[in-house]
Amino acid sequence: MAKILLKNAEVLGLDGVVTPADIAVDGAVIYQVGKISAEWQADKVIDCTNKLAIPGFINTHTHAAMTLFRSYADDMVLMDWLQNKIWPAEGNLEAEDVYWGTSLAIAEMIKSGTTTFSDMYFHMPQVAKAVAESGIRAVLARGMAGIAPNGEQALIESEDFFHQYHNSADGRITVMLGPHAPYTCPPEYLKRVVALAQRLGAEIHIHLSETMGEVDECKKKYGKSPIELMKDLGVLECGVLAAHCVHVSNADIALMKEANVRIAHNPGSNMKLASGIAPISAMLEAGLCVGLGTDGAASNNNLDMLEELRLAAMLHKVQSLDPLLIPAKTAVSMATVNGAQALGLSKVTGVIAPGYKADITLFNMHAPHWYPRHDRISLLAYSAGAGDVHTVMVDGKILLDNKCLTTIDEEQLMYEANKRGMRLVK
Repeated sequence: MAKILLKNAEVLGLDGVVTPADIAVDGAVIYQVGKISAEWQADKVIDCTNKLAIPGFINTHTHAAMTLFRSYADDMVLMDWLQNKIWPAEGNLEAEDVYWGTSLAIAEMIKSGTTTFSDMYFHMPQVAKAVAESGIRAVLARGMAGIAPNGEQALIESEDFFHQYHNSADGRITVMLGPHAPYTCPPEYLKRVVALAQRLGAEIHIHLSETMGEVDECKKKYGKSPIELMKDLGVLECGVLAAHCVHVSNADIALMKEANVRIAHNPGSNMKLASGIAPISAMLEAGLCVGLGTDGAASNNNLDMLEELRLAAMLHKVQSLDPLLIPAKTAVSMATVNGAQALGLSKVTGVIAPGYKADITLFNMHAPHWYPRHDRISLLAYSAGAGDVHTVMVDGKILLDNKCLTTIDEEQLMYEANKRGMRLVK
């Protein structure tokens, strides 16, 4: 595999400090950062003058193929949106639609600096195909709804998918189990998911406490909050990536900390659907790992992680009337190193350091909104745009070169995705 030297970069370190450095990439991994050994010879040298090198963004919660429903149903209450618009339209999905919808999402994510995403959906072999072909890294879960007619089939497919695709695509694909939520997966069904997770050694990706209505209904039905219910059913013991967690109490947060639950915070989607504002500051103070996610493009309506980290930094400030909450450095960490931890990939990616996978995003800082350069992290969080993403590398392979995708035919992709998306909602 090729040896690539990223020369004259400004590199974001694990300590949140940006320093001038070179980055030596040997095959899929980072070999050295700083002053590179004289005996190390690169096959390719990339001049990174005026480029900020960061660990690629990590999108901890998506439904990637829902790009096909972008702009189809907006400005609606969550359950009305799901039951009357999204679920009926999803009933028309074919496997090939999911492939093209996922590919569209991957193209958008790569172009905006994302190198890893976590997905929960169906027709997951087609999602895995899109991931493998594009070169991106992903954590995939077949979505399961116990109340659906295909609830039993979803369990079978989840097990088959784990056996076939876990650690596939040169290790870029890992697999979780994806029970949708407590309101679509009754307790007996969730117990079966837990048993399967324990048998496979798989972790769980689930929506929890997204809306006040969901929490109220859970308390009415079971006398417990969704978090308390998950603890009693053994879900939290499996290793959990919990999406949203908007309406959680201090007692819930304590249970989550006890079980090391990792949170996928989705400020853009939560704002658009008026789900509420998650108590992220309290979670961080409790020592919980909080990553960022976009959710699906049908409820966001883009997959721009830079926008998400900016929303995370600003939303909690205005909600608490405290400008000190979620500073730029914390927001950037949530979108990178915290995201890797949330997905169970903290030893693999999320950091630019020797031994980690070469998952790197280069921002072009030579633009008016990057001057003057008092603070690069502040500029990244509050000034930069997705259009500044210049180069994206995953596993040492360049997926975006000077803003051009190298593994995806963008024109064909947009044509196919548009054609299929329009067909689904007729």
